[in-house]
Amino acid sequence: MPGREIVEHKILLDPDARPLKQKRRRLGAKWADAIKEEIEKHMKAGFLEVTYSDWVFNIVPMAKKNGKVRMCVDNRNQNKASPKHDFPLPHIDLLVGNAASGRMPYFMDGSSEYSQVLLAKEDMAKMTFTREWGLYCYRVQPFGSKNAGTTNQRMAPALLHDIIHKEVEFYMDHMIVKSHDRLGHGVELDKFLA
Repeated sequence: MPGREIVEHKILLDPDARPLKQKRRRLGAKWADAIKEEIEKHMKAGFLEVTYSDWVFNIVPMAKKNGKVRMCVDNRNQNKASPKHDFPLPHIDLLVGNAASGRMPYFMDGSSEYSQVLLAKEDMAKMTFTREWGLYCYRVQPFGSKNAGTTNQRMAPALLHDIIHKEVEFYMDHMIVKSHDRLGHGVELDKFLA
């Protein structure tokens, strides 16, 4: 995980936004077991901690293609009260042109990249969710938080400044490592993974 000095996800809110405590919704047995398993997994990984907060949301389980569950926090009202972060995303024509400049592109999806960015300490309580086992808050940037993609994009130049737009293209949580020949491909991948 990159340190806070590089990037952290902040949840900025309009000054008139009021905390919201959602009443806990019931989940069917299938979902409840899967969510409990995910919570335990995230607790062990250090992504969650037990807490108390004035902001309390429900979990909305989403089925993944592989049959597993993705835990999404139902923070739609909070997202509405959060102004859009102004950080420029790369123009798609620049990305396509740069990606096409390499003969051997290697595409990567940062599927768990959201969990690699720490949530600002002062904002952790704003990402609290409820289950019958307790209240939990995220220590890392949660999936579904407004501006999470922008935070990821902000991280790219900080981590990849020497190789971005040369050997690597980055968009939200998708990366392309490009090289011109087979020999250079290993070198470019090593630079990216270092």
